[in-house]
Amino acid sequence: MRSIGPQNTVSIWRGDESVYTECAPFHPDTVYPELDYRQSGSEKNPAYEGVRQALALFGLNSERYGSAKWDPLGDYINEGDLVLLKPNFVKEFHPRDPDGWKYILTHGSIIRAVADYVFKALGKTGAVIVGDAPQTDSSFSKIAGVLQLHALEEHYHRLGFNFSLVDFRKEEWTNEKEVIVRRRTLAGDPNGYVAFDLAEKSEFLQHHGAGKYYGADYDAGVVNSHHDGVKNEYLISGTAIKCDVYINLPKLKTHKKAGVTINLKNLVGVNGDKNWLPHHTEGSPADGGDQFPDFALSKRSENALVHSFKRLSLALPGLGPRLMKIARPVGKRIFGATDKTIRSGNWSGNDTVWRMSLDLNKLVMYGNMDGSLRPDTHENRKPYLCLVDGIIAGQGNGPMDPDPYPARLIAFGCNPAAVDAVGATLMGFSLENIPIVSNAFTVRDFILSDCPLDEIICRSNVHGWNKLLAQINPDTLYAFRPHFGWTGKLERSNVSPANV
Repeated sequence: MRSIGPQNTVSIWRGDESVYTECAPFHPDTVYPELDYRQSGSEKNPAYEGVRQALALFGLNSERYGSAKWDPLGDYINEGDLVLLKPNFVKEFHPRDPDGWKYILTHGSIIRAVADYVFKALGKTGAVIVGDAPQTDSSFSKIAGVLQLHALEEHYHRLGFNFSLVDFRKEEWTNEKEVIVRRRTLAGDPNGYVAFDLAEKSEFLQHHGAGKYYGADYDAGVVNSHHDGVKNEYLISGTAIKCDVYINLPKLKTHKKAGVTINLKNLVGVNGDKNWLPHHTEGSPADGGDQFPDFALSKRSENALVHSFKRLSLALPGLGPRLMKIARPVGKRIFGATDKTIRSGNWSGNDTVWRMSLDLNKLVMYGNMDGSLRPDTHENRKPYLCLVDGIIAGQGNGPMDPDPYPARLIAFGCNPAAVDAVGATLMGFSLENIPIVSNAFTVRDFILSDCPLDEIICRSNVHGWNKLLAQINPDTLYAFRPHFGWTGKLERSNVSPANV
């Protein structure tokens, strides 16, 4: 039986520099003995060394480390497998910094290093797909261009490996001045899509948001038809379900709706239709919602006007978007800009998005191509590996408008809940105040983690991190700044802001 790896262990490598190599196909700067093809570059490549060391620190195939036979992923990947590498491809640009994509997107040099070790185990009889569903108004082709992924694809093809890039979305939108003005149908996932109904096995069980959920599009009727208090349906990329091994490659960042986005939140990108995903519940906590902290008169007025314009855009696709482009700047002056004003569930009271994210993790771990689910037991899970790009991480108004944080780290593990718990702790955050992480250890059905938080073991080249997670000294942690909607909720009071 294929191994799913130790669930209680996370390795963390920290380097000396927060830089990435610039030139695709991102050759390592050292000829490593285990690589079957001897290629190295003249440019420093700390990401490659970080990936290699994170795998070694985890103890993978340790008896052969340093030799030509070292095959760190060989226990998880068999020849002939289909392996999905799922990076974070949310947006092709940063709104304020031309180089800001480096702390928004998983870097191409991370993908290269992981793919090399996948092919070491896979050989030339299997296939690697790098796939994601970016935000619907993003350009997959521009993301691939920024990350130089086509040069990486050509590199593997020259070597005879089956390596491809796939946009999992069914539709791409054109956004002008924050208004959707055009929609274009895409080819989508070549492995199709699988519809699942988690029903009472969903984390939305007993959540009273049915009829008030908001998804990713102007028509909230779609998301509420899929989450109606009985059904809890998701449309998932066929590749994410069909693959033999799923490898998550998230960027370490703060997040406006979830507090942090590491592995668990990164699964939003395995969807075929993001309007099946509840992102927040309309209203305030006083009436069972989490859209706003309170539903004062100004918020009710804003909500009513926004709904009116969205209905107009759906009813009059030619005129509606033009009117919205005029109305948006006026609305910002009256109600406040989103980068300074809490709305749309962008705060610590969001009780919706964590449920959706954990449901998606259940489906990737346990889902079958016919829409059924594997038995809810440890040995039936799909191998789900996690490698986090934290060389340049994102803090503040993530996930798309963060500031850089030079964390200089790579983390690896075989369980997304454990890796996210380590990542969020190292960021300097309190896990009990991050529902997407804390609740991952207590899901009712289709368990995501076998180990409790106090049994997570860290293996690191940083002496102060090489111990149980619960025993790490707060003085050794980073001090990430959270999204403003989470300020005062996530930060640990005993973390020194000088530790960078």
